[in-house]
Amino acid sequence: MTAVYACNITKSFKDEVALNDISFTAKSGEITGLIGPDGSGKTTLIRLLTGLMSFDSGKLEVLSVKMPDKSSEFLEQIGYMPQKFGLYEDLSVWENLQLYASLQGITDANARIDELLGFTRLKPFIKRRVANLSGGMKQKLALACALIKKPKILLLDEPSVGVDPISRRDLWEIVHSLLKDDIAIIWSTSYLHEAQMCDSVLLLNDGNILYHGCPKELMSNLKGRVFKIEGEFFNKREAVSSILESEELLDAALVGAYIKVVLKKDACFPDEILSKIGNNIKVSKMRPSFEETFLDILGVKTKAHSILANIMSELPKRKNLITVSNLTKKFGGFTAVENINFTVNSGEVFGLLGPNGAGKSTTFKMLCGLLTPTNGKVEVLRGSLKSSRIRKNIGYMAQKFSLYGDLKLKDNLGFFARLYDVKNVNEKIDTMIDIFDFKKYLHVNANELPLGIKQRLSLACALMHEPSVLFLDEPTSGVDPITRKEFWTHINGIAKHGVCVMVTTHFMDEAEYCDKIMLVYKGKAIAVGTPDELKAQVSPTASMEDAFIHLIHMYDKESEYQK
Repeated sequence: MTAVYACNITKSFKDEVALNDISFTAKSGEITGLIGPDGSGKTTLIRLLTGLMSFDSGKLEVLSVKMPDKSSEFLEQIGYMPQKFGLYEDLSVWENLQLYASLQGITDANARIDELLGFTRLKPFIKRRVANLSGGMKQKLALACALIKKPKILLLDEPSVGVDPISRRDLWEIVHSLLKDDIAIIWSTSYLHEAQMCDSVLLLNDGNILYHGCPKELMSNLKGRVFKIEGEFFNKREAVSSILESEELLDAALVGAYIKVVLKKDACFPDEILSKIGNNIKVSKMRPSFEETFLDILGVKTKAHSILANIMSELPKRKNLITVSNLTKKFGGFTAVENINFTVNSGEVFGLLGPNGAGKSTTFKMLCGLLTPTNGKVEVLRGSLKSSRIRKNIGYMAQKFSLYGDLKLKDNLGFFARLYDVKNVNEKIDTMIDIFDFKKYLHVNANELPLGIKQRLSLACALMHEPSVLFLDEPTSGVDPITRKEFWTHINGIAKHGVCVMVTTHFMDEAEYCDKIMLVYKGKAIAVGTPDELKAQVSPTASMEDAFIHLIHMYDKESEYQK
């Protein structure tokens, strides 16, 4: 059965086209993915499907109902999970579900709520306030609330943004299990690799459809154009930059100890680069990912060098710029971080991974001096964080923007430049505007900027004073693949210049870019090593996501055994 029929749908806001001549169908019993970067039109399309918004022209039917329709008969047939939780943080898990049941006119919902709690594995947390749930738990609860009255179509607007790989996998398992009830599911996401789990996809960019169909068919366009380069690299980050200098290559990225490259269409592999990057270099073919097909469609070549890094001073190579000894943080009777130890050298990228609520952000805040440890010691640049000299050599990009929302973009740059006593302030601001292409947003308040521009601005502000140590807390969460590539070009570039970088991320491919990884779970460091060392603990062919999930499950089993 056709659950959604859209023909030539257009929607504009003032002079900006949000959706341009969109036509597609979605079937019951299938997952249709709305795939695309921030600002591509996904949320606008979801809101049209819910009847919350009208369109300018075209034809749209949802469950054979002509849209827009706000009748109670129609609304009773749809489940909708908005991008920002419609949850009440002061209420418990159970109370939220009871409230949604009441709002939908279900008088005796206990059996259905009990079923959903088991379905989402939230039963142990029914009395917990929503404010105290992890991001993954909040997403599962929001999904349960959307399913209180069994819908015929389920609309999910970016349900997996900001959640860890375990929670993301749980959400997909839950949603796949709904298909047996012949529900039509629309899953919106900016994580392009999730396209591979959909039956069909609508690939959007700037309000236009780039592709509509089976994701495997689109990925076949890259067959024979994706390669694995491995061997004894002289310097793996320099190797990536050297490879990208070749016009024949569209993309290159670190994957642990090897480099994955994508060849442009109809190009020949540039064998001459191999002798320049290392010894005993071998090349073999690899399977493409959906993200690479997106880059291929747009024809966007990853930049070889970071202009941002090129304006920064070269720093001397030094060991142990960050030293953490027995770091512990307690909040009352709750231990958020327990006895964590590690060191990071200049020029290294150190990744901190873990599920939502594992203690990563708490650890980060202690490293930056924003939280005082209960026990243990943190030294940055071989000194105390209490020293103003040390603090002025640290850059910090917070998980939730550290920007001033009521200040314009240019004013934020000026504020941070003066905060860090940057010399030649106006010249530095102009340089950042050019590097990040901020010109059209200079007089827009920070809270009104698109997500990708906000993230770029946060990074620019964190680097205005050319710090020796940079802390990045989930810097690419929710942004499009091109912005993510841009960010990592900058991160790799500044690391090559000797900056010590610490980063948290839920993207497992980004974990592969790190020199070393620490996996934090339940406040403890349960694994430390290079990406390849962690993957080798699972199997020779394991992905970083496989390693992440396996190591956490093994820790839980060992903890249970020791009880």
